[in-house]
Amino acid sequence: MHYRLAFLGFGNVGRALARLLIQKQSELKSRYDITFSVSGIATGRHGAAIHPDGMDLESALRLVEGGEKLDKLSAMPTPVNNLDFIRRCQADVLFENTPVDHASGQPAIEHIRLALETGMHVATANKGPIVHAYRELTELARAHDRRFLFESTVMDGAPIFSLFRETLPGAQLKAFRGVLNSTTNLILTRMETGESFEEAVKYAQSIGIAETDPSGDVDGWDAAIKVAALVTVLMDIPLKPQQVERQGIRALTPARIMAARADGKRWKLVCSARRDGETVQARVAPEIVPASSTLYNMEGTTSIVEFETDVLGLLSLCETDPGPETTAYGLMADFINAVRQH
Repeated sequence: MHYRLAFLGFGNVGRALARLLIQKQSELKSRYDITFSVSGIATGRHGAAIHPDGMDLESALRLVEGGEKLDKLSAMPTPVNNLDFIRRCQADVLFENTPVDHASGQPAIEHIRLALETGMHVATANKGPIVHAYRELTELARAHDRRFLFESTVMDGAPIFSLFRETLPGAQLKAFRGVLNSTTNLILTRMETGESFEEAVKYAQSIGIAETDPSGDVDGWDAAIKVAALVTVLMDIPLKPQQVERQGIRALTPARIMAARADGKRWKLVCSARRDGETVQARVAPEIVPASSTLYNMEGTTSIVEFETDVLGLLSLCETDPGPETTAYGLMADFINAVRQH
């Protein structure tokens, strides 16, 4: 089957996805009988292009990475906004990768809603729509016989949501605990070597892990929205990031971190949630973990989540050194799963 793809957002993750799709093009055809063309790309800074017959993806990559506009690849007038782009791109699958809004999930929710109503499957790495509109968008996708998937929203391409959706039928998630923010874990790891908080943050920024304003990571907001997403989807209890008890890592000094190391322990920004009937207790906060903990050996940008269910013992997923490529894989996996299962 042939599918027309549209990219809404073409930053680091979107471009990594484009390169992955080019790399996997022959394999998708031979293993899954999936072929594709790109009917649209819309960006925040490099314009947009719509070409229902398909545009050259490598040319799009060259233009954007060279700082040029995409308009020259378009066969149609430039869309006036993202909603106009969705209406006119004639895609079968939309990759929605606009910036995350922790407070409302917009405008990504509107993007996804319109794409589903227009008859597209949607794959996103945007956590906002999950915590603010998961049930609505899932029901809308079902009503239009389409799929709304979001594997890349937590731990990049690690199969967390599909694990429960596909391979753990009948299992009820009672609790989870983990290290879900790679930026803070890198900062704490470097502080263990004697760096100050400011020096560690500056290093994380220099390698592109931390934003120019690192508050979303170091104050625990990114971790809180991931906790909210896991609770909302896997426990089926709607939870907003503002409802997660939250404390960041700014108060951790090198002296406190080194004292824990001297005692054979380590500080980690721990994400946790536990079901209590139809409610949940959710928390993000620095904790000292002993060497016996599965969280102890998570260094640098490595992440881990440990699940406790009613039918299995503790089950852990660990991801080492994530990046745009691993996030892109989660999006590609969602694309394959959406069209195969449909």
